[in-house]
Amino acid sequence: MIPFNRPSIAGEELDYIRDAIARGQLSGDGHYTQQCSRLLSKLSGGGQVLLTHSCTAALEMAAILCDLGPGDEVIMPSFTFVSTANAVALRGATPVFVDICPDTFNIDPAAAAGAVTDATKAIFAVHYAGYPADIEPLQQLAQQHGLRLVEDAAQALGSTYDGRLCGSLGDMATFSFHETKNIISGEGGALVVNDPELALRAEIIREKGTNRSGFQRGEVAKYTWVDIGSSYLPGELIAAFLYGQLERHQEIREHRLRLWDAYAEAVAPLASTGQIQLPTYSDRHQHNGHLFCMLWRNGDERNAFITHMRSLAIMTPFHYVPLHDSPAGQRLGKTPHPLPVTSDVSDRLVRLPMFWSLGDDQAKVLDGVRSFATRAH
Repeated sequence: MIPFNRPSIAGEELDYIRDAIARGQLSGDGHYTQQCSRLLSKLSGGGQVLLTHSCTAALEMAAILCDLGPGDEVIMPSFTFVSTANAVALRGATPVFVDICPDTFNIDPAAAAGAVTDATKAIFAVHYAGYPADIEPLQQLAQQHGLRLVEDAAQALGSTYDGRLCGSLGDMATFSFHETKNIISGEGGALVVNDPELALRAEIIREKGTNRSGFQRGEVAKYTWVDIGSSYLPGELIAAFLYGQLERHQEIREHRLRLWDAYAEAVAPLASTGQIQLPTYSDRHQHNGHLFCMLWRNGDERNAFITHMRSLAIMTPFHYVPLHDSPAGQRLGKTPHPLPVTSDVSDRLVRLPMFWSLGDDQAKVLDGVRSFATRAH
């Protein structure tokens, strides 16, 4: 079986776990949490980094920091993972689903602009497949209407827009270190805070609503409950594993880009004849090799391809079911305009296996793609 993803050790992860145990602190905010935070700040443009137990937790923190509540609306793409919308719905606010661009599969800035109302409080921009969203018009839209701009950069660590790192493009950004991502810790995430006015409250929210960090720095005489919050910290074993990955971030990115380029070169003839469609981007967008996706001509063909690959013991999953079509999305969200691109992309998109140890199995994947394409031609 060639899985869609296989978690791998890339460096000194196990040695760092042993060292974390020897240091005698397994709860959060120890040595390895601090090491990861410093390195992640460099990799995301210099903001304040708060390590979390998941990207979901980071999104929930961002929603609290946006001061969301009942009656508020947050614009986001429907083509995203449920955590983006859940973070908003958990505050009692309304996710407002808009369409994506047909070339990048990222949020359409024009659609976002058309969804702004007096109730709009923020925009959550997702960087799909590690490619940055077209962030400049979204920044202008946020500034024009006084909105918070949050990057859901779960897939985009190390990606850049006009040379600027993802994570530095909004008021806040969130990253994921789930085992399917480039840099992994099994589960894990981070919140990046770029607005200094939010920094102290972010720290408090992350530590169950207490001013514990201020107490440890000697800023208060004792720590107590001062705001809402939850237990968003990861343990030190997670941070230790993550640090071993982060140390190899450049090597991991370059390896994944080589795999991505090999896929792109091999399927280019299929794209040139229109048998498949690939996303396209401008030179302003530099990705990190997170995932390789392509669109077949229709949903039936996509599903037949997945079945064909499964018969070869190769897993090639589709991606998001649009949130605006989901039961919870219809109950908790709002869709002010039709989303034809989202529906079309979701019906036709498939992803090819992509992970650190893929190696020679990539040739088998491509043989499967070619054999199906020949049969379906």
